[in-house]
Amino acid sequence: MSYKPKFLGHVNIYVRNAEQSQQWYSDILGLHTYDRRPGAAFMSADMEQSHEIALVEVGQEAAGPHKGQVGLNHMAWSMDSLDDLKEIYQRLIDKNVPIARVADHGISMGVYFHDPDGNGIEAYYEMPRSDWPQQEKLFSDPGIGTGRFPGPWDERLAQQEAAVH
Repeated sequence: MSYKPKFLGHVNIYVRNAEQSQQWYSDILGLHTYDRRPGAAFMSADMEQSHEIALVEVGQEAAGPHKGQVGLNHMAWSMDSLDDLKEIYQRLIDKNVPIARVADHGISMGVYFHDPDGNGIEAYYEMPRSDWPQQEKLFSDPGIGTGRFPGPWDERLAQQEAAVH
């Protein structure tokens, strides 16, 4: 018996309008809705899970998340392949969803954006562990292993890099 969790089961986030958010998460991320009840939707990408995200309505006048405030920074959705990440990147562009940033983390490539309520989302692809350039201290050297994920985001990455320097 172990006292550590098996995995993160789901995230419950507040939204202004559960029905509109459910439609957005379905359209943009392709999530399946397992259930709806007044003011809530239960959705999943993994059809074996009852829900990975619960959208709970708090009303149109609710304040949105504030950067630098304690709370959830973003939720991250793992993609099966780099090609799948390229596809969702293009879908975001096609659907006029602003991309906040793209990040090459060495072992993974992440595309960051927000839902209509300002909740942070990352869609990412992570290479198999056997391909990681090292097994520990993965984030101590931010440049280690970068440049392995060419794709439609190359120009955006170059612009982000130029803005930093």
